[in-house]
Amino acid sequence: MKHAIVIFTKVPKAGENKTRLSTERGGILTVEEAADFYKASLLDVIESCIAATCCDVYICQNLNGDKDYFHNLIEAEFGKAAVKEIFTDKGQSFDQGMQYATDYIFKDGSDQRLADSVFIVGGDSPSLQPSTIQEAVKKLEVIASSSKAFTCARQTKIVKPIIGAGIIESIDQEGGFNLIGYTYSTPFSFEGVFYNSDGVTALDMIAIKAAERNIPMNLVEMIPDIDLPVDLASLLPVLNTLKIVQHYDSNIKLPKRTIHYLEELGLQTSAPVTAIVD
Repeated sequence: MKHAIVIFTKVPKAGENKTRLSTERGGILTVEEAADFYKASLLDVIESCIAATCCDVYICQNLNGDKDYFHNLIEAEFGKAAVKEIFTDKGQSFDQGMQYATDYIFKDGSDQRLADSVFIVGGDSPSLQPSTIQEAVKKLEVIASSSKAFTCARQTKIVKPIIGAGIIESIDQEGGFNLIGYTYSTPFSFEGVFYNSDGVTALDMIAIKAAERNIPMNLVEMIPDIDLPVDLASLLPVLNTLKIVQHYDSNIKLPKRTIHYLEELGLQTSAPVTAIVD
């Protein structure tokens, strides 16, 4: 089975990335610092996707992003061959954008498809580990080879799919997901996942869609993303722990750019101290 991973992202630019971390929206960073933080995080995510070595790496960037800048940035950091392709999102919403990214890879399940499965991640999960991506790939291969997976795949228009249906996802700290992958024969779309009239969380909506179509499904470990100041505060002890753990586990990939940038800012996190009354 051939796998692709698509990093769904905006090109780093002040005022367009992680604005909820900025002082203009109640955060603690300037808009320039928020964009620089996102740039560091995005590059660390890309590095983890490359290091996993189990998927062709693609990047889907925002329509109005500076594509030349992005190409030059990726080439300078990783070389020309590390990323298979950078393509431009043409969706009008988050749902449509993620659907466009998967459709771009799957080509309607035709023989021209770029991969048999696609995984989508964002650029704001700097603690994402290559081992998590590898685990997701292995779990998808297992569930997609089951008899239930091939029964489910018959709901699609694909004639005699060589791979069964299946979904793998992570969970995040706010009822969403930061990694999702599925095969080209899976009867799934992103319609209504992020934008629905019932106020259903993205994570619940994936589960609902999977249950409705009997799509085999599995999970990998939680992958936190960084949207709010509280997320950033929670990330700091994670990074501190990773710095220790990597001395004892060679499989750990340190998000070095993110760590370096946050250290430059001098950010620290602390827990409230409760007075002990005798």
